[in-house]
Amino acid sequence: MYFDNAEGMVFRPPSEANSLILRVTIGCSHNACTFCGMYHDTAFRIRPEAEVTALIERAAALYPYQRRIFLADGNALILPTDRLLKIMHHLAQAFPKLARITCYGGPHDILRKTPEELAALRNAGLHIIYLGIESGDDEVLSAVNKGVTAAQMSAAGQKVIAAGIKLSGMIILGLGGKDRTNGHAINTAKIINEINPTMLGALTLMLHEGSPMRQAAENGEFYPLSPYELMLELKEMVAHINVTQPCIFRSTHISNFLPLAGTLPKDKDLLLTAIDQVLDVFRNQTSPTYNARNQY
Repeated sequence: MYFDNAEGMVFRPPSEANSLILRVTIGCSHNACTFCGMYHDTAFRIRPEAEVTALIERAAALYPYQRRIFLADGNALILPTDRLLKIMHHLAQAFPKLARITCYGGPHDILRKTPEELAALRNAGLHIIYLGIESGDDEVLSAVNKGVTAAQMSAAGQKVIAAGIKLSGMIILGLGGKDRTNGHAINTAKIINEINPTMLGALTLMLHEGSPMRQAAENGEFYPLSPYELMLELKEMVAHINVTQPCIFRSTHISNFLPLAGTLPKDKDLLLTAIDQVLDVFRNQTSPTYNARNQY
């Protein structure tokens, strides 16, 4: 639910479809990931306090019974904690039925918060932080200019969980291309095991027009995976995920070839069986479209 007329495109996680989108920042402060097609037309800025206050009052008049609010844009946690707490307290007063507040969280923004600050945000109603993990492989993270190492990403995720805030992690299948598919699969599973996220969503790499990664693919510098290879990578990744706490797993995003849903570790064997069934279909195909040696 979006009521703002600020600049640029608006993005939110699929699970926030029924949430009120409150853009406390505009754009993304990093905005340099080579695969990303978001926020390229938007200069990053933190919205002034008076601007946000006016938006909250306007939203409360339009949707007084709203229960969910998503703090946008790309990394609302870049705001100082006292400013975030002030916004959240205002939201609690303006929306009497408010049940949860959520936001994206950049790894550096999370790492800059102290455990006490994260606990204060949790107590003020911050229910879920969405973290774009993307990969647990240092070579892949460096190649896509994520701006962090796997160790930093792991530390950020663990910090959220330790604060008692639910963590929804996002990973991207195919992000390492043909050259790093094995390392991407195994090391991403490794970082998931370290973080133990509450929820995990798998997306498939999309080569957005105008993105550096698409240009690299067109220049023959990056080799995307075929659908068959994507399924092999997904199988390798799921096979190596051994979380110790229940993790809701989904690959139901529109970018994915195979929609999967389950809870790890309980449903691991069922997920692997579903992947194997699709791989068998590929292997039985005679069309060149399903040849694993083809370019995707």
